[in-house]
Amino acid sequence: MEAREVYSVKVRAGKRTYIFDVRSTRNRDYYITITETKRDFTGEVSQKQKIFLYKEDFVKFQRALDQVISHVRKDLLPEYDYERPVKEADEGSEE
Repeated sequence: MEAREVYSVKVRAGKRTYIFDVRSTRNRDYYITITETKRDFTGEVSQKQKIFLYKEDFVKFQRALDQVISHVRKDLLPEYDYERPVKEADEGSEE
């Protein structure tokens, strides 16, 4: 099964980069890969991890992710400014 990338979003977060790719199979089936790369002190990629997310799991995955993010934001760290890191990353972005 040779996959083809059809859409991609990259999120830079300090020494980490998260890449969300939509891929298609020859049968025009779609799935998502989520890749996390970490850079070492020299700037070289030192670790790379990948998750494959298939269409039948999209809703369950999204619900669970929304649930845990909401729990952290509302119950564990309600005082944290969640928009601040986004603003800083956007200002320093090369894209």
